[in-house]
Amino acid sequence: MTSTKYPEPAHPLEHVLFEVKRTIVGQDVLLERMAVALIADGHLLVEGVPGLAKTLAVRSLAAAIAGSFQRVQFTPDLVPADLVGTRVYHQHSGEFRTELGPVFANLLLADEINRAPAKVQSALLEVMQEHQVTIGRETFRVPEPFLVMATENPIESEGTYPLPEAQVDRFMMKVVVDYPTQPEEQAIVERALRPPEPPQPMVTTEELIAMRARAQQVYVDPAIVDYAVRLVAVTRSPATAGLGELERYVTYGASPRASIALVTGARALAFLRGRDYVLPHDLSELALDVLRHRLVLSYEALADDVDADTIINRVLGAVRAPDVVLQNR
Repeated sequence: MTSTKYPEPAHPLEHVLFEVKRTIVGQDVLLERMAVALIADGHLLVEGVPGLAKTLAVRSLAAAIAGSFQRVQFTPDLVPADLVGTRVYHQHSGEFRTELGPVFANLLLADEINRAPAKVQSALLEVMQEHQVTIGRETFRVPEPFLVMATENPIESEGTYPLPEAQVDRFMMKVVVDYPTQPEEQAIVERALRPPEPPQPMVTTEELIAMRARAQQVYVDPAIVDYAVRLVAVTRSPATAGLGELERYVTYGASPRASIALVTGARALAFLRGRDYVLPHDLSELALDVLRHRLVLSYEALADDVDADTIINRVLGAVRAPDVVLQNR
């Protein structure tokens, strides 16, 4: 463990994020969402053009939590055994031995997940959901904490296999990473001119698991749960909130997984910000990331250049946030 001294943190993972930011310039939203996913036991789908330090962000976070990291470049010829492992015959001993795949890591980067065929995507999504892999007749648990960050390249469609809607729904959040600002890019170039300093471990994986347990004690008012359910319900039937003009753009709204992700994500965000209660703002702040990949839009939406973020922002404006009154518990 590093001997670096930091002031008392404002939230439990501040030292971790500060250490990662010694390597990563900008990308504050991505780093915070990664921390939320770690605490809430979720997974991230990240969309962004190449060269935006997505791989470096995950590797740096793994180092800062003293966890293991693996990166898998998804390609059309990948097979499930390349991901989860397989049984290998050893001629000298005459026995089959299990060789575990790269999914057995605390943080797994699935780079360009849409380049692999459906059977490989399904193998990854299974371990995301169950946190275990069955090879032959044996079942193996992945290490905890376990976070999958899958990336998609939005500028290429040749030779890709888009994730089916039912599979995308298993990702807690979809974060869209944009280009850095000019000052940020200048800082990136300046850092590239000198040898990088590897991130130092700030917490252990055991401490992170303990943080998860403490985050589950954060109070969620019933009005917050009702707010999440109402938001998701309006994505299915916009007319119920006076947004009838959006009905033709939405083929399918968000599933109940979205309601769960909104509440658990808001609870994790409140914990990271040092509160023991959830505010409506926590939930609305995560709404775009939680909902954007769960809406199935119509061809009319594509023709009218209406995207999921536009619809979600309209829904947030139409659904009234609750006035949560905190009382002694």
